[in-house]
Amino acid sequence: MSEDRIERETLIAASLERVWSLVAQPGFWVADKGSLSGTEAREGESMVAKNAEHGDFPVRVEKVEPPTYLAYRWASAFPGEELREDNSTLVEFTLTPEGDKTRLRVVESGFAALAGSEELRGQALKNNTDGWPLELDALKARVEQSSV
Repeated sequence: MSEDRIERETLIAASLERVWSLVAQPGFWVADKGSLSGTEAREGESMVAKNAEHGDFPVRVEKVEPPTYLAYRWASAFPGEELREDNSTLVEFTLTPEGDKTRLRVVESGFAALAGSEELRGQALKNNTDGWPLELDALKARVEQSSV
């Protein structure tokens, strides 16, 4: 495993458009679900993903290419801080149709460039490596339940 990136993917039994509608909510992977209703990714916009358990995380929309690619920058290891290049990682989502299903791939990179100790960088990588399967499973369940 790389010290700088995490790669995960899942196949979701839902249309590309349905998966896009949830992935295009900035911070969907960390924000309390009720706080996202009506939000939509717009390049260059920033928001704060509020999470009652883990804190508030700044999220900036880096790139939007509907309906197949989104990139966000977020400060997962520095909750509550202003977003900077040295405290944030890049999270990229790629959506690919496969018949009547959608493959969702996430790549998070930039851990090696985080400010702070090697221990902090390693913990951020571990936390997010452990977190992405949980978040992708939750998104998959949410999309598949609502598309029935």
